[in-house]
Amino acid sequence: MDRLSAMRVFIEVVDQGSLTAAAEKLDMSRAMVSRYLAELESWLGVRLLHRSTRSVGLSSAGQEALPRCRKMLELAEDVQGITLNQNAAPHGLIRVASSNSFAQSHLAAAAAAFVAKYPQTQVELIVGDRSINLVDERIDLAIRITNDLDPNLIARKLSICRSVVCATPAYIAEHGIPQQPDDLLQHQCLHHAFFGKNGWRFTKEKQVFFVPVSGAISANDANVILQATLAGAGIAHQPTFSAAPYLESGELVQLLADYHSDELGIYGLYTSRRHMPIILRSLLDFLAERFGNEPSWDKLLKL
Repeated sequence: MDRLSAMRVFIEVVDQGSLTAAAEKLDMSRAMVSRYLAELESWLGVRLLHRSTRSVGLSSAGQEALPRCRKMLELAEDVQGITLNQNAAPHGLIRVASSNSFAQSHLAAAAAAFVAKYPQTQVELIVGDRSINLVDERIDLAIRITNDLDPNLIARKLSICRSVVCATPAYIAEHGIPQQPDDLLQHQCLHHAFFGKNGWRFTKEKQVFFVPVSGAISANDANVILQATLAGAGIAHQPTFSAAPYLESGELVQLLADYHSDELGIYGLYTSRRHMPIILRSLLDFLAERFGNEPSWDKLLKL
């Protein structure tokens, strides 16, 4: 028995709602569909479907088997894509969505390096912090910084995002250096309008600190907050991929270095592994290698 074909038949029966509809979709006889299902059930030793004259329904074993069968088919097609495309050069257009801060800090330069390496490719960057539906807006790849992944999307981890508390030397000279998280209550804290607006969370030696920060300036874009920080308006909680150059130059000073913020993953998200275009696979590999598990922007910081 071709088990992958049997799994494909099983999935199609569930998706189409009947053996007859699945047979039409797969261009095979209803008897062949029934045979594949019977052989798959015999191989697994369980009944996958409850059949009636009008409909089919998943058994409890079928409910557990269905996502695994989908996964196995995706992996099989993924492997096939590698063998078919291993000698092909990436080509065509890829549309990539990203936050403004990460696009300006690193993704634009990465896109430039990618198209230089693969001259037959084009990258269109869709930049903004709003939520984007990849299917509706024809996005091939979304770069997102989060630990809360969408279960309906495939995620490839590209790097890690750490954050630091920082301010200008001039602000510190005038207002003093916070020695512990609660000291932030006495400072102007510049915060994102959506992320961390209720407060900042830190850990030190497994102890958790949460500070309900406030300040005169907030924004819905991390780069705007960074610019306000550089202007001396207060203390910010910034991703290191944005703040690192200013920390290295001395324009900003890292504060509360012994207290650590939560780390987030930097992920490439896409809709399906099935028939993945070589340009998407190549860009994911390129970004994962370029950014890495220990990104270059963190190397000189005390984290």
